[in-house]
Amino acid sequence: MLDHPRILFLFSLLILWLSAQIGTVFRRRLVVKEEEKEDFGVVQAATLTLLGLIIGFSFSMATSRYDLRKTYEEAEANAIGTEYVRAGLLPAPSAAGVRAQLRKYLDLRIQFYRTLDKGDLQRINADTAKLQGQMWSAVQGPAVAQPSPVIALAVAGMNDVLNSQGYTQAAWWNRIPTAAWSLMIAIAIACNLLIGYGSHGAGAKSGLLIVLPLVVSISFLLIADIDSPRGGFIHIVPQNLVSVAQSLPND
Repeated sequence: MLDHPRILFLFSLLILWLSAQIGTVFRRRLVVKEEEKEDFGVVQAATLTLLGLIIGFSFSMATSRYDLRKTYEEAEANAIGTEYVRAGLLPAPSAAGVRAQLRKYLDLRIQFYRTLDKGDLQRINADTAKLQGQMWSAVQGPAVAQPSPVIALAVAGMNDVLNSQGYTQAAWWNRIPTAAWSLMIAIAIACNLLIGYGSHGAGAKSGLLIVLPLVVSISFLLIADIDSPRGGFIHIVPQNLVSVAQSLPND
Protein backbone atom coordinates (compact mmCIF):
# COMPACT_ATOMS: atom_id res chain seq x y z
CA MET A 1 0.00 0.00 0.00
CA LEU A 2 2.89 2.37 0.68
CA ASP A 3 3.85 2.08 -3.01
CA HIS A 4 0.37 3.35 -3.96
CA PRO A 5 -0.21 6.69 -2.16
CA ARG A 6 -3.73 7.13 -3.60
CA ILE A 7 -4.87 3.85 -2.07
CA LEU A 8 -3.21 4.80 1.22
CA PHE A 9 -5.12 8.10 1.16
CA LEU A 10 -8.50 6.40 0.70
CA PHE A 11 -7.70 3.73 3.28
CA SER A 12 -6.52 6.20 5.92
CA LEU A 13 -9.46 8.55 5.29
CA LEU A 14 -11.92 5.71 5.83
CA ILE A 15 -10.17 4.35 8.93
CA LEU A 16 -9.74 7.76 10.55
CA TRP A 17 -13.33 8.81 9.83
CA LEU A 18 -14.61 5.56 11.32
CA SER A 19 -12.41 6.17 14.36
CA ALA A 20 -14.03 9.57 14.89
CA GLN A 21 -17.48 8.03 14.55
CA ILE A 22 -16.58 5.32 17.07
CA GLY A 23 -15.47 8.09 19.43
CA THR A 24 -18.94 9.67 19.25
CA VAL A 25 -20.49 6.30 20.16
CA PHE A 26 -18.26 6.07 23.23
CA ARG A 27 -19.28 9.60 24.21
CA ARG A 28 -22.96 8.68 24.23
CA ARG A 29 -22.27 5.66 26.41
CA LEU A 30 -19.64 7.17 28.70
CA VAL A 31 -20.20 10.87 29.33
CA VAL A 32 -17.24 12.96 30.48
CA LYS A 33 -17.83 14.34 33.95
CA GLU A 34 -17.60 18.07 34.48
CA GLU A 35 -14.52 17.82 36.69
CA GLU A 36 -12.81 15.62 34.05
CA LYS A 37 -13.31 17.93 31.06
CA GLU A 38 -10.20 19.98 31.72
CA ASP A 39 -8.01 16.87 32.00
CA PHE A 40 -9.59 15.46 28.85
CA GLY A 41 -8.81 18.68 26.99
CA VAL A 42 -5.16 18.44 28.04
CA VAL A 43 -4.90 14.82 26.87
CA GLN A 44 -6.62 15.67 23.58
CA ALA A 45 -4.36 18.64 22.88
CA ALA A 46 -1.22 16.69 23.79
CA THR A 47 -2.18 13.80 21.51
CA LEU A 48 -2.88 16.12 18.58
CA THR A 49 0.44 17.90 19.16
CA LEU A 50 2.25 14.57 19.18
CA LEU A 51 0.55 13.59 15.92
CA GLY A 52 1.59 16.88 14.34
CA LEU A 53 5.21 16.39 15.42
CA ILE A 54 5.35 12.84 14.10
CA ILE A 55 3.86 13.88 10.76
CA GLY A 56 6.43 16.68 10.56
CA PHE A 57 9.33 14.32 11.33
CA SER A 58 8.03 11.77 8.80
CA PHE A 59 7.75 14.47 6.14
CA SER A 60 11.34 15.48 6.90
CA MET A 61 12.47 11.85 6.57
CA ALA A 62 10.69 11.51 3.21
CA THR A 63 12.10 14.75 1.77
CA SER A 64 15.66 13.88 2.86
CA ARG A 65 15.39 10.53 1.06
CA TYR A 66 13.95 12.26 -2.01
CA ASP A 67 16.83 14.76 -2.05
CA LEU A 68 19.32 11.89 -1.70
CA ARG A 69 17.86 10.13 -4.74
CA LYS A 70 18.16 13.37 -6.73
CA THR A 71 21.76 13.81 -5.59
CA TYR A 72 22.73 10.33 -6.72
CA GLU A 73 21.06 10.88 -10.10
CA GLU A 74 23.32 13.87 -10.58
CA ALA A 75 26.32 11.84 -9.40
CA GLU A 76 25.54 9.09 -11.90
CA ALA A 77 25.35 11.58 -14.74
CA ASN A 78 28.68 13.14 -13.75
CA ALA A 79 30.38 9.74 -13.44
CA ILE A 80 29.15 8.55 -16.85
CA GLY A 81 30.06 11.82 -18.55
CA THR A 82 33.55 11.82 -16.99
CA GLU A 83 34.21 8.19 -17.95
CA TYR A 84 33.08 8.87 -21.51
CA VAL A 85 35.85 11.46 -21.75
CA ARG A 86 38.43 9.29 -19.96
CA ALA A 87 37.71 6.40 -22.32
CA GLY A 88 39.80 8.32 -24.85
CA LEU A 89 42.87 7.41 -22.77
CA LEU A 90 42.45 3.76 -23.73
CA PRO A 91 43.81 2.29 -26.97
CA ALA A 92 41.66 3.30 -29.96
CA PRO A 93 39.72 0.01 -30.43
CA SER A 94 38.97 -0.27 -26.70
CA ALA A 95 38.03 3.41 -26.46
CA ALA A 96 35.42 3.12 -29.21
CA GLY A 97 33.94 -0.01 -27.61
CA VAL A 98 33.77 1.50 -24.12
CA ARG A 99 32.08 4.64 -25.40
CA ALA A 100 29.48 2.60 -27.29
CA GLN A 101 28.81 0.62 -24.11
CA LEU A 102 28.50 3.82 -22.07
CA ARG A 103 25.85 5.16 -24.45
CA LYS A 104 23.84 1.95 -24.05
CA TYR A 105 24.36 2.07 -20.29
CA LEU A 106 23.18 5.67 -20.18
CA ASP A 107 19.97 4.71 -21.98
CA LEU A 108 19.37 1.94 -19.45
CA ARG A 109 19.88 4.31 -16.52
CA ILE A 110 17.37 6.77 -17.99
CA GLN A 111 14.88 3.92 -18.42
CA PHE A 112 15.47 2.93 -14.79
CA TYR A 113 14.29 6.34 -13.62
CA ARG A 114 11.33 6.54 -15.99
CA THR A 115 9.80 3.08 -15.86
CA LEU A 116 6.87 2.34 -13.56
CA ASP A 117 6.36 -1.29 -14.61
CA LYS A 118 7.91 -3.97 -12.37
CA GLY A 119 8.47 -6.33 -15.30
CA ASP A 120 10.34 -3.68 -17.25
CA LEU A 121 12.33 -2.80 -14.13
CA GLN A 122 13.52 -6.39 -13.71
CA ARG A 123 14.60 -6.48 -17.35
CA ILE A 124 16.40 -3.15 -17.02
CA ASN A 125 18.22 -4.28 -13.88
CA ALA A 126 19.28 -7.53 -15.54
CA ASP A 127 20.54 -5.72 -18.65
CA THR A 128 22.33 -3.18 -16.46
CA ALA A 129 24.15 -5.86 -14.47
CA LYS A 130 25.18 -7.66 -17.66
CA LEU A 131 26.41 -4.47 -19.31
CA GLN A 132 28.33 -3.47 -16.18
CA GLY A 133 30.30 -6.70 -16.40
CA GLN A 134 31.05 -6.07 -20.05
CA MET A 135 32.19 -2.49 -19.41
CA TRP A 136 34.51 -3.56 -16.61
CA SER A 137 36.04 -6.24 -18.82
CA ALA A 138 36.49 -3.66 -21.58
CA VAL A 139 38.68 -1.44 -19.37
CA GLN A 140 40.30 -4.29 -17.46
CA GLY A 141 41.84 -5.82 -20.58
CA PRO A 142 43.89 -2.78 -21.66
CA ALA A 143 44.81 -2.04 -18.02
CA VAL A 144 46.27 -5.53 -17.58
CA ALA A 145 47.93 -5.58 -20.99
CA GLN A 146 49.45 -2.08 -20.75
CA PRO A 147 49.39 -0.90 -17.12
CA SER A 148 50.03 2.83 -16.84
CA PRO A 149 48.82 5.78 -14.74
CA VAL A 150 46.92 7.13 -17.75
CA ILE A 151 44.91 3.96 -18.29
CA ALA A 152 44.39 3.75 -14.53
CA LEU A 153 42.35 6.96 -14.79
CA ALA A 154 39.93 5.23 -17.16
CA VAL A 155 39.69 2.25 -14.82
CA ALA A 156 39.02 4.52 -11.83
CA GLY A 157 36.35 6.36 -13.82
CA MET A 158 34.61 3.10 -14.67
CA ASN A 159 34.74 2.14 -11.00
CA ASP A 160 32.94 5.40 -10.19
CA VAL A 161 30.28 4.60 -12.78
CA LEU A 162 29.60 1.19 -11.25
CA ASN A 163 29.68 2.52 -7.67
CA SER A 164 27.26 5.36 -8.45
CA GLN A 165 24.66 2.87 -9.66
CA GLY A 166 24.99 0.94 -6.39
CA TYR A 167 24.56 4.11 -4.34
CA THR A 168 21.47 5.00 -6.37
CA GLN A 169 19.92 1.58 -5.84
CA ALA A 170 20.55 1.77 -2.10
CA ALA A 171 18.92 5.22 -1.97
CA TRP A 172 15.83 3.91 -3.78
CA TRP A 173 15.54 1.06 -1.29
CA ASN A 174 15.87 3.44 1.66
CA ARG A 175 12.25 4.15 2.61
CA ILE A 176 10.40 5.18 5.76
CA PRO A 177 10.13 1.94 7.81
CA THR A 178 6.77 0.19 7.84
CA ALA A 179 6.86 0.15 11.64
CA ALA A 180 7.04 3.95 11.65
CA TRP A 181 4.01 4.13 9.37
CA SER A 182 2.11 1.72 11.63
CA LEU A 183 2.83 3.80 14.75
CA MET A 184 1.92 7.04 12.97
CA ILE A 185 -1.41 5.61 11.80
CA ALA A 186 -2.09 4.23 15.30
CA ILE A 187 -1.56 7.68 16.85
CA ALA A 188 -3.81 9.23 14.18
CA ILE A 189 -6.54 6.72 15.04
CA ALA A 190 -6.20 7.59 18.74
CA CYS A 191 -6.46 11.31 17.93
CA ASN A 192 -9.63 10.83 15.92
CA LEU A 193 -11.14 8.68 18.66
CA LEU A 194 -10.52 11.53 21.10
CA ILE A 195 -11.91 14.10 18.66
CA GLY A 196 -15.06 12.05 18.21
CA TYR A 197 -15.35 11.44 21.93
CA GLY A 198 -14.96 15.14 22.71
CA SER A 199 -17.36 16.36 20.02
CA HIS A 200 -20.85 17.63 20.75
CA GLY A 201 -23.88 16.30 18.97
CA ALA A 202 -24.21 19.32 16.68
CA GLY A 203 -20.58 19.13 15.62
CA ALA A 204 -20.83 15.45 14.80
CA LYS A 205 -23.95 15.94 12.69
CA SER A 206 -22.55 18.95 10.81
CA GLY A 207 -19.76 16.90 9.24
CA LEU A 208 -16.91 18.58 11.13
CA LEU A 209 -15.59 15.17 12.13
CA ILE A 210 -14.41 14.62 8.56
CA VAL A 211 -12.01 17.58 8.71
CA LEU A 212 -9.23 16.02 10.79
CA PRO A 213 -9.33 12.63 8.99
CA LEU A 214 -9.19 14.46 5.65
CA VAL A 215 -6.27 16.69 6.63
CA VAL A 216 -4.28 13.84 8.16
CA SER A 217 -4.98 11.60 5.14
CA ILE A 218 -3.74 14.31 2.79
CA SER A 219 -0.56 14.54 4.90
CA PHE A 220 -0.13 10.77 4.63
CA LEU A 221 -0.66 11.01 0.86
CA LEU A 222 2.06 13.65 0.52
CA ILE A 223 4.56 11.78 2.69
CA ALA A 224 3.95 8.46 0.91
CA ASP A 225 4.12 10.15 -2.48
CA ILE A 226 7.51 11.72 -1.79
CA ASP A 227 8.81 8.54 -0.14
CA SER A 228 7.69 6.25 -3.00
CA PRO A 229 10.14 6.47 -5.93
CA ARG A 230 7.72 5.06 -8.51
CA GLY A 231 4.26 5.57 -7.05
CA GLY A 232 2.06 8.66 -6.88
CA PHE A 233 2.57 11.99 -8.58
CA ILE A 234 6.12 12.99 -7.61
CA HIS A 235 9.02 11.24 -9.37
CA ILE A 236 12.73 11.75 -9.84
CA VAL A 237 13.23 13.19 -13.33
CA PRO A 238 16.59 12.06 -14.81
CA GLN A 239 17.29 15.50 -16.25
CA ASN A 240 21.06 15.28 -15.66
CA LEU A 241 21.29 11.88 -17.34
CA VAL A 242 19.21 13.12 -20.28
CA SER A 243 21.44 16.18 -20.57
CA VAL A 244 24.54 13.97 -20.70
CA ALA A 245 22.92 11.71 -23.32
CA GLN A 246 22.12 14.72 -25.49
CA SER A 247 25.67 16.05 -25.19
CA LEU A 248 27.40 12.83 -26.26
CA PRO A 249 28.58 12.74 -29.87
CA ASN A 250 27.21 9.98 -32.11
CA ASP A 251 30.59 8.50 -32.95
